[in-house]
Amino acid sequence: MSAPIVSAPRLTRDLAQWRDPGHRPRPAFRALAERISVLAQDGRLPVGVALPGERDLAAALQVSRTTVAAAYALLRERGYLDSRQGARSTVALPGTALGTAVGSRFGPMGEAQSGVVDLSYAAPAALPAVGEAYREAVALLPEHLAGHGLGVVGLPRLRQAVAARYTARGVPTRPEQILVTHGAQQAMTLVIGLLTAPGDRVLVEHPTYPHTIEAITAAGGRVAPVALTTEDGSAGWDLDGIRAAVRQLSPSLAYLLVDHHNPTGLALDEAGRRAIMALGRSARMTVVVDESLTELALDAPLAPPMAAFGPVISIGSASKPLWGGLRIGWIRADEATIVRLATVRAPRDLGAPPLEQLVTALLLAEIDDLAEQRRAQLRVRRAALVEALAERLPEWRWVTGSGGLSLWTQMPLPVSSRLAAVAGGSGVAVTAGPRFGINGAFEHWLRLPYVHEPERLRQAVSGLADAYATVTAGAATGLREPSVMV
Repeated sequence: MSAPIVSAPRLTRDLAQWRDPGHRPRPAFRALAERISVLAQDGRLPVGVALPGERDLAAALQVSRTTVAAAYALLRERGYLDSRQGARSTVALPGTALGTAVGSRFGPMGEAQSGVVDLSYAAPAALPAVGEAYREAVALLPEHLAGHGLGVVGLPRLRQAVAARYTARGVPTRPEQILVTHGAQQAMTLVIGLLTAPGDRVLVEHPTYPHTIEAITAAGGRVAPVALTTEDGSAGWDLDGIRAAVRQLSPSLAYLLVDHHNPTGLALDEAGRRAIMALGRSARMTVVVDESLTELALDAPLAPPMAAFGPVISIGSASKPLWGGLRIGWIRADEATIVRLATVRAPRDLGAPPLEQLVTALLLAEIDDLAEQRRAQLRVRRAALVEALAERLPEWRWVTGSGGLSLWTQMPLPVSSRLAAVAGGSGVAVTAGPRFGINGAFEHWLRLPYVHEPERLRQAVSGLADAYATVTAGAATGLREPSVMV
């Protein structure tokens, strides 16, 4: 079977301002190769897709065919293209055979090796209590070993614990309203896949979590972005813009991150939550709320959950406050929706591992104390990151969110993709800002997670400062190794 081909017009659109006008000129073939490599690493050019022919891309970009040929040759040399005689070149990642391994700077699971501070993910290391919970859960496991160990909806003990947490937050919930998943990402994919028909529009914030865009596209939906405002004093949700989008586009679904939004860290106030829920009811638009970062309020308590203001589908996760390796998430909805979700899930997998579910249930029993431990840790790390940025990159600005795991950081110049391409050479891995948007938006922006120890964050900022000086001087020459996104 031949590989799917990305068209020259589509690739041209995604390449956006690949020449970086306003900077000292670089060879055009190198600038083109760098930009294509970033698209591959960020998933906008999936591994295995075929690039357009040299002549077609040259015509679309209005450059010589020699320029495109040289760019493709450099990409092959660096491991970003896989070529076979008689077939089109297909996208790969460095050090891979058709993308089945990862590059030399990253280990077998995509984790940065020693010497590289990986800011491409926003997930902290496990709290000490996680290890203790595993030991306790192993002791509890024998009572489950006599059964088959499968369960599409989740262990009763964990469903009860999640329901109790919602109830404690002011939203009475029964265990039957909970579906346990492999992390929030599977929960998101299940919900969007169930509720999005081909051609449906799905309203999202812009920027947003990258995998949300991918899930909508995979379901055949069309993304309807509404910009978040990010200026100090007016940062947040544009309710007038949301109303206009609903009126003009009639989205069937809204997928929102109102609790310490990823990547900005912003939180929607109570009035905004009431307004969006009222809009959803009047427009017959299903509202889905990703609450993965709910427990990470660093500056002020959150407003009540969206579910307190009307019917909503809520998604939660143990990964962000506790440990990403748990891979346990959940969906809260009405019982009929839970049954539908379980039905569509069953052909794909038969439930999360019992051990991790037991661990999560044990941890949720003490989530108030554990979340405060995590918040105290993150406040120190965020302060260290802010201090380092102010010292090494004083011309940069960032959104002051009220919680979460990252700073949404603005650079004076639109060089995010180029910075991501060369930062690995300075000892730091980052993901380009356009990964959080559509159509090449956010070249001025980077998400900078503060999940590392303060000294590692200072090291990362030093590397970013060096890389930024390089790209703004027009001297960028390297291609980065692949990074992961969480």
